[in-house]
Amino acid sequence: MILAGDVGATKILLEVGEFRHERWQPALARRYGTGDIENFPAVLTQFLGEWNATRERDERITAAAFGVAGPATGNKVKMTHRPLVVDGDAISSRFLIPRVVVVNDLAAAAHGIDWLGPRDMVTIQPGRASAEGAIVVMGVGTGLGIAYLVPVGAGYRVVSGEGGHAGFSPATAQQAELWRAIHDAHGRCSAEDVVSGVGLTHVFSFVRSGRIHAMGETEDTLSAEGIVKGAASGDARCEAALDLFVECLGNVAGDHALSVMARGGVYLTGGVVAKLHPRIRSARFSSAFCAKGPMSSALMKIPVRAVTSERVALLGAAKFVV
Repeated sequence: MILAGDVGATKILLEVGEFRHERWQPALARRYGTGDIENFPAVLTQFLGEWNATRERDERITAAAFGVAGPATGNKVKMTHRPLVVDGDAISSRFLIPRVVVVNDLAAAAHGIDWLGPRDMVTIQPGRASAEGAIVVMGVGTGLGIAYLVPVGAGYRVVSGEGGHAGFSPATAQQAELWRAIHDAHGRCSAEDVVSGVGLTHVFSFVRSGRIHAMGETEDTLSAEGIVKGAASGDARCEAALDLFVECLGNVAGDHALSVMARGGVYLTGGVVAKLHPRIRSARFSSAFCAKGPMSSALMKIPVRAVTSERVALLGAAKFVV
């Protein structure tokens, strides 16, 4: 049996299961709030205690893999937005699991893309995927993660990085004003400062007042979830914030698609995407995605899909130890 996990800044998904007939079959699955825990081993202790109480006598976990939100160094990830460390070697020793692999969460998500079914995603821009083209995977959640699938021989190699922390490049006058407001408050404006759950709160503050609160400065603003709910109830400022956010998302996604000429497609994942995919399907996203000067016509041919399943990184993590 395999223990697989997706360890994000908002949630932790853990499952024990196995691959049968090229499909993942979970035997136990649990979801935890990341903000509710003190350390990752404590969550594993709770989860494995439940597993040991319900498992069959001859069932044993022989391998584990975790996709974790942060840069991977060796077999360890120190999370970017939470004070948590996931150490594969320490987990192996403490929980007596022979093989434990820890990777970046977007590397895991990229690894899991081909395990998704038609019901797990929606088309944003149809296009036509090339089997020999690179693929971009963007994770839009609390933060912003980027990974690439690069063709190698008959398959793909996953290349993960920290592209969400690269600088945000505004494409319109309004986006330039947003960039300036974030820069004035924080001294730098990264793509994650705009295109993420945290970024959405920045966009809302900008739409509401033209400014962003500085580090350590409190501001009475809505959470990303509150902004989404406000737009659904017809709040004009929340709707304007989401429109600008979707436009910026299209701009950033188009830049990454252009960087590797992603003829294999672009996949948008993460909790923010799962909540906003109906709005992302608007012309505002596609227009921003394709607005790349002489390369605009090439971008129009690239398929873009929004992943609605939250389990893509967990499935991809499990594949690392198959």
